[in-house]
Amino acid sequence: MVVTSTKLYIEIVKKIQDMIQEDGLGIGDKIPSERELSERLKVGRSSVREALRALELLGLIETRRGEGTFIKDFGDHQLVQLLGPFILQGIKKKSDLSETKYLIERDCITLACKRISSTQLNFLEEKALSNELSIDLLLKTLVESTDNLLLLRIWLVLNEYFNVSTAFDYKLNFLDFNEIIEGLKAGDTERVLIEYNTFAKKYMNSRSEDIVPSFDGRKKI
Repeated sequence: MVVTSTKLYIEIVKKIQDMIQEDGLGIGDKIPSERELSERLKVGRSSVREALRALELLGLIETRRGEGTFIKDFGDHQLVQLLGPFILQGIKKKSDLSETKYLIERDCITLACKRISSTQLNFLEEKALSNELSIDLLLKTLVESTDNLLLLRIWLVLNEYFNVSTAFDYKLNFLDFNEIIEGLKAGDTERVLIEYNTFAKKYMNSRSEDIVPSFDGRKKI
């Protein structure tokens, strides 16, 4: 199977996370140089550089000129301070991240079915017809349609962390997207949630049985 550049850098990010945990590094500690990481992880330096840039953009590491790269002290950036460990620590943290993402998205869909505008619906239809509608773009539009800026800002951070910390790449086809769009047009929350749950169960993994409702819309007991 051919590994795409996106999948490769995500895999390197995960390896760096594992290395940080294995080495017992914490906030303020210096991580190995690009060259050392390249040799240790057996990948090209350009791929290591891309992975480090992603971690830096998320506020998890910082580069100090002439000194090296360090695990960042998040200071007053409360969302980063809260979510940072969910990237740098283990599997339990990642499952908490995916569960929180699911709960926020589910409630946003409920609001979106009541608040989404015709302009946003037309946008989704056009993107679906031109095969340009991704799961991320669909979800971002749904969260935006809640008209709740705080929810949007929290979701954007959560989703960014989720994309960096997992290799989830489940795809929806045109019929899947169309079913969601038609459900939104009708204001049919259950119809939209049933479609959403088909891929949410994939990234929820073992927790899906505990929290994702069954396909008839009723929560499993």
